[in-house]
Amino acid sequence: MEQRWRMRNTRRLAVLALLAVVWALWLHRLPALIGPRMPEAVSSVLLGLYICSHPAANAVDLLFFRRDLLREIAAEWWGVAFLALNLLVLFLGWLVITLGATRLVGWGL
Repeated sequence: MEQRWRMRNTRRLAVLALLAVVWALWLHRLPALIGPRMPEAVSSVLLGLYICSHPAANAVDLLFFRRDLLREIAAEWWGVAFLALNLLVLFLGWLVITLGATRLVGWGL
C-alpha cells in the first residue's frame, strides 16, 4: 500500500515539475498573446499555487499523519530523493508564482 502511494505521488510531482518548467519557459519567452497580460499573469499565479499545494500537502501529511513513514523516509535513500523532489516542485511552483506576479504588477519579465 505504501509503495503504491509513493509511486503515484512521485509521478504526480514529476508531472507538476515538468508542467511548471514548460509554463515558466512559455511565459518568459513568448510575448503577451491577448494584448494585456492580466489573464496570463492570473493564470500563472493560480497554476503556481496549485503546483505548490502538492508538496505542501505531502509535508503536512508526513509531519502530522504519517510520522512512522517520516522516520522511514529519513533512513532510506529513496526518502531523501522524495524530499528533494518535493523541494524542487515547491521551488518551481514559487518560480511560476513569481513570474505571474511580476507580470501582474507590470514589471514584465
